[in-house]
Amino acid sequence: MPPRVHRLVVHQDAYSLRQFPIFTPAHRMTDPATLKGHTPMMRQYFGLKAQCPDTLLFYRMGDFYELFFEDAEKAARLLGITLTSRGQSAGQAIPMAGVPVQSVDGYLAKLVRLGERVAIGEQMGDPATAKGPVERAIVRVITPGTLIDATLLDAGQEPLLLALCPEGSRCGLAWLDAAGGRLMVREVAATTLADVVARRPVAEIIAPADTPLPPGISPQRLQHLEKSDFQTHRTQAILDRYFGERLASFGCHDWPLALRAAAVLLHYAETQLRSSLTQIQRIHPERAEEEIYLDATALRALEVVESLHEDGPTLLTLLQKTQTVMGARLLRRWLLRPLRQGPALTARQETVAALTSGSGPVAIQKTLHGIADAERILTRIALNRANPRDLAQLRSTLQALPALRAALDTAAHPALTAYRERIPLFAALCALLENALVDAPPMTQRDGGYIRADYDAELDRLQQLSQNLQEVLRDLEQQERQRTGIASLKIQFNRVHGFYIEISRSYQGPIPDDYRRRQTTKNAERYINDALKAIEDQALSAESLALGRERLLFTQMLEAASPDVPALQDAMTAVAELDGLSTLAERAITLHWSAPRLVTESLLRIRDGRHPVVEAQIGSNFVPNDLDFDEKQRMLLITGPNMGGKSTYLRQTALIILLAHIGSWVPASEAIIGPIDQIFTRIGAADDLAGGRSTFMVEMSETARILHLSTAQSLVILDEIGRGTATYDGLSIAWATAEALVERGAYTLFATHYFELTEIDLPGLRNAHLDALTQGDQVTFLHRVESGPAAQSYGLAVARLAGMPDPVVQRARHRLSQLEDPAQPSRSDTLPAQLSLFQTAPHPVVHRLSKIDPDQISPKQALDLLYALKELTQ
Repeated sequence: MPPRVHRLVVHQDAYSLRQFPIFTPAHRMTDPATLKGHTPMMRQYFGLKAQCPDTLLFYRMGDFYELFFEDAEKAARLLGITLTSRGQSAGQAIPMAGVPVQSVDGYLAKLVRLGERVAIGEQMGDPATAKGPVERAIVRVITPGTLIDATLLDAGQEPLLLALCPEGSRCGLAWLDAAGGRLMVREVAATTLADVVARRPVAEIIAPADTPLPPGISPQRLQHLEKSDFQTHRTQAILDRYFGERLASFGCHDWPLALRAAAVLLHYAETQLRSSLTQIQRIHPERAEEEIYLDATALRALEVVESLHEDGPTLLTLLQKTQTVMGARLLRRWLLRPLRQGPALTARQETVAALTSGSGPVAIQKTLHGIADAERILTRIALNRANPRDLAQLRSTLQALPALRAALDTAAHPALTAYRERIPLFAALCALLENALVDAPPMTQRDGGYIRADYDAELDRLQQLSQNLQEVLRDLEQQERQRTGIASLKIQFNRVHGFYIEISRSYQGPIPDDYRRRQTTKNAERYINDALKAIEDQALSAESLALGRERLLFTQMLEAASPDVPALQDAMTAVAELDGLSTLAERAITLHWSAPRLVTESLLRIRDGRHPVVEAQIGSNFVPNDLDFDEKQRMLLITGPNMGGKSTYLRQTALIILLAHIGSWVPASEAIIGPIDQIFTRIGAADDLAGGRSTFMVEMSETARILHLSTAQSLVILDEIGRGTATYDGLSIAWATAEALVERGAYTLFATHYFELTEIDLPGLRNAHLDALTQGDQVTFLHRVESGPAAQSYGLAVARLAGMPDPVVQRARHRLSQLEDPAQPSRSDTLPAQLSLFQTAPHPVVHRLSKIDPDQISPKQALDLLYALKELTQ
């Protein structure tokens, strides 16, 4: 069935209109009257193009994939290939560009990176027997969200396809990792949709027509489908076809919108891949109450998986010591979705603890070396898209499983024994692949050579005919001499007459009855019999027959492996988990981290905490610091010099919490952590010019989000509030924010340069500062967190360290002394007071007094007023 995609993009730039002024776009070439004047081949091309009008059509012609008309112009521009012309059709010049079949993967990969969609129109018929154009069909549509080919995929990334199903105030979401065979769903309030989408980068989005684009997503990534595709009666049929009665066991029956999104997602993907997605075995619901929420802002500010600086280190790069790409991708997913306290997190902690004991994770990590990216190989097997090298890598993976299970047995820990039970050996499939495949098969089936000798007698015979024809003919010649008694008999070959038995005219004896005369020459008679005719027929097509036989045997291997795909997927999930957990254990040992304690009390206590990435960069020079939060102590207001380490201290606290909630040990001598539901950050300065938002507006938006969503179990990291506006406005906003968070009871680390904030006297708030030593104009940063507010500002010292010219620093010092000495006259004394950014109402007491005339009230009224004013101050 052709894809039901209804977003249409028509490219008619000035060049195409000028060069081909009477060109009718391909997507309009569906009317028989319009097609009548075109050649049969071009009519076939237009028919295929009409099935996928918004894609680039790669139309197979022999050893090339060709593109025509607008597609050719666009491909030439994007790929840097030559735009040529192929004669005329219906009186029009046909612009054409093409790429060789053998090197097509590189071109496809480039187009996918650019967000383009490509349809592959493959030759289905035999050119030798075709009457008219060779039969062609679209065998798949390559889109950024439905990639499964190893040559188009980045091993460490997961190009996700996202479906949105909005209805009223709710929206269902479904993500598909087509290559890995994973389908995830969740249902959210429509107001939080943008945050959820931004948190997990996606390659492609599908949504009902007229659905607005979520902020931050490129319009090129969105495909609009008909609203009818999302109707319940249609989507339920798809879910029944894929999961049947198993659907109820996935735990997402209370998310009807998410299930509808999942169904549309499956249908869209199978339409592009031209195959049912048999690699999808279940639906994974993602519930907010099971995870710690980090929005995209927090992930970016903490540099969890991406650095703020090009090629800079991240938490992921520090942890990335996995032995398999499956484990690497899983570790990334863990960091993007840390878990709250619960059985799943406890199980991870127990396994990491088991792997850090005894000889550590070395033995298990060693056995993981031979394991390939089997998750994606199994998907290609399920879709019948695997190549010989895929099966060879699956073979090496299966060959590594016995050693892995033996290592788990040696560890003899219950947490590891459970993994042993999840990893069968698949001995029969392994034996089949060992017997059938050569040691180092080629990537493709095109030239054969991937089936092992002695595996199939018929293939061996065909290959012998193809490769050792002279030896076969010598053997037959000897057999015929013995059978006929004709010593001068010869078997020969020429291109005109093919194979023949030649008998010299000097021979006068009887000719065998099964010999048929083929040719008479001056000195000999030439014959053929059934045995030689059979060899001739087979020999002339032996290579083709051998290739066909190899393809048949390979198909049989895929069919034999297919029933094991679900069990293999479960086993590879266990292998990836073991890889991720053994990596966390190795990091804990190598980096001298300690096991965190997760408790139910409202508590956050860290001893000798360190920033894991910064410590890895500077080593033993890193200065650790403590943190103590409990029921009474909820906010730390941190002052001190720039470069003193405030930002590092803030970030390390968040990263320690994050690490603890993926099951990892943490960079601290002790960490006791109570329930955490969210991690918020407000760090750094950035604008959003495309969105029309200034730096200050971005800062205020992030702060507003924190104030709306944080709870008493949230960790809030604030690195400066209100610095982007006038002093009094900024100070007032920072002061009010601090008060609101103290009232909320969130765990809050608030770094500020507003010394005035240290005067806030509220229960739960404590002052701290980053220490420094000064000697004259020199300052030494100690990077140590101490109680109490900072004694002074070190801004001028930092300016000097940064290379500010001495005259400027001295002038600044003089001006500072004037500002700090109230006895000194200042130009600001003559300026009007600053107008507030926000209009504020007078205090109720002031308002009440302004309405009173003291001379007009009695003593009793004055006393009553005093009591009333007292109440207004409460």
